[in-house]
Amino acid sequence: MKKNKHPFGKILLILTIVFFYLPIIYMIIFSFNDGKSLTKFTGFSLHWYQHMMDSGDMMSALSTTFSVAIIATIISTIIGTITAIGLSKSKKIIRDLMEQVNNLPMMNPEIVTAIGFMLLFITFKIEKGYVTMLLAHIAFCIPYVILSVMPKIRSLDPNIADAAMDLGATPWQALTKAIVPQITPGIISGALIAFTMSIDDFIISYFVTGRGVKNLSIVVYTMSKRVNPSINAVSTLVVVIITIALVIINIAPVVASKRAKKENVGRRKFVYPATAVVCALLAIVIFVNISGNRAASKPFEGQTLHIYNWGEYTGENIINDFQKETGATVVMENFDSNEQMYIKVANGESYDILVPSDYMIQRLISEGYLQKLDHSKLDCLDKLNDGVKNLAYDPGNEYSIPYFWGTVGIIYDKTKVDIEDLKKEGYNIFLDEKYKGDIYLYDSERDSFMMALKALGYSMNTTNEKEIQEAYDWLLQCVQTMDSEIVMDEIIDNMAQGRKALGLIYSGDATYVMAENENMGYYLPESGTNLWSDAMVIPKNAKNPELAYAFINYASDYDGAYDNSSYVGYTAANKEVMDDLSKVGGEFEGINAYIPRSDNQNDEIFEYNEDTKKIISDLWSRVKIAASNAK
Repeated sequence: MKKNKHPFGKILLILTIVFFYLPIIYMIIFSFNDGKSLTKFTGFSLHWYQHMMDSGDMMSALSTTFSVAIIATIISTIIGTITAIGLSKSKKIIRDLMEQVNNLPMMNPEIVTAIGFMLLFITFKIEKGYVTMLLAHIAFCIPYVILSVMPKIRSLDPNIADAAMDLGATPWQALTKAIVPQITPGIISGALIAFTMSIDDFIISYFVTGRGVKNLSIVVYTMSKRVNPSINAVSTLVVVIITIALVIINIAPVVASKRAKKENVGRRKFVYPATAVVCALLAIVIFVNISGNRAASKPFEGQTLHIYNWGEYTGENIINDFQKETGATVVMENFDSNEQMYIKVANGESYDILVPSDYMIQRLISEGYLQKLDHSKLDCLDKLNDGVKNLAYDPGNEYSIPYFWGTVGIIYDKTKVDIEDLKKEGYNIFLDEKYKGDIYLYDSERDSFMMALKALGYSMNTTNEKEIQEAYDWLLQCVQTMDSEIVMDEIIDNMAQGRKALGLIYSGDATYVMAENENMGYYLPESGTNLWSDAMVIPKNAKNPELAYAFINYASDYDGAYDNSSYVGYTAANKEVMDDLSKVGGEFEGINAYIPRSDNQNDEIFEYNEDTKKIISDLWSRVKIAASNAK
């Protein structure tokens, strides 16, 4: 009589497999998406694969990721295996102690390990870059190899090496022909874990790298404004590479086993697949390096320009075109906040160009980190829009050349929000219970307090603690009674899909949203807003200021500014580009978010005040705590 089998186990297994593999399948499908959306499939296209191949930054990151992983795996496997064998012959007290030491890096939080490596390299004045990343990866991979090899060694007869030498083997032959073949499965397992850990690592890599060296995880993290859909393409490529490696590892031993019966070389059955995998991955790295190469011209041939900019804040072609025209190599590092950029600059890291925001430029000038610009080397000043020149944070543009500019306003769904409500209430619409549970707040203390202060009729640059407290109470009411969701750049794709009625957003992101969804609108309350600008500056410790001037001129000229603005969606500082993109037939025709408002006396430029910033930062943390408690 057949036993009744409960289907629960099978169902659970199927759901587990779906849980693990559905996101990967989703990613692969959207790598062929024709549009920029990460959630809406608009048609089949290989556009993002072409973009991936054309992106020197992404291909370089792919090359760095695999080359570091391969080298770190090989070295850590050798060291880990030798260490494990040595420990097996050590005294028990030493073996137990070393096992605990080996477990510590694996149990330790990655952030602690990362900071430790960073401080180590800083202390010994080792310039951070590819080598420091590789050393860190080797160090954190070794414990995993030891952990994988030790159980295999424990299962061996402790006298096997002695027996081999009694039969005439040398110590080296006893190691390589008697011990290693027996523990090869553990070695392969440790190598695979080391490779996986290296490929996957972000935190440690982020803290120990420099000079523009990035792996894929860092590239994804620094896409601060929106995730470039080409990352789906490069991620799919990584999945394909790993799948091929796994197929080789699993199939090659079967083939080798059949050959062993004929050739009596069974001991090589693990060597063949490992060698094949390493060769395949090295071939990919070489291919990526060749694909990432760019032709060079004469003016600055052999020179390197180091730029520190926001993630996803440059056009598709500007860097490659500049390199072709000048012969220079551009190393682009990315930050996701002005404060992150400031820390690196204050710690003495050298860049040729920075792209900070207005208030941070004011701070950098006051603290002496920037050099005055030689206007005789600039041919772009007459091409800039008057609305973004000679601003309060840098009168006469003595230190900065505008890059992008815009406003902060309300993105709203025209099918859900009455425009009359916006005109009547302004920012106070975020307290209108008609839209309860249907709003986004932007996770930025500066912009959120700007909204609250403007809603109350105050200056966004107020130093009056009573007014700041009122703004805090306004935000508390918003998060406690309106069931509002505090988000960062996910607001871009979410509003493009119409998931909520309204939210606070930067004008450039609103431009993208409106281009993707015709039902979206952008509104600036009459009570005023933050008229912001990001600009290019040259630090005092820049190593190549002449090349920096060349890039500033190139990025401010028509072609460079057009490529930047049309791709990113933020308003170009070049007047002709702004007019062409917004005119009839232009890419942003009819999108009011693209044209910054310049005729409202209530609009302000943010001013840096350290004391006020500390107060607002503390209060915003309390707002976020209140928001999480309200859910």
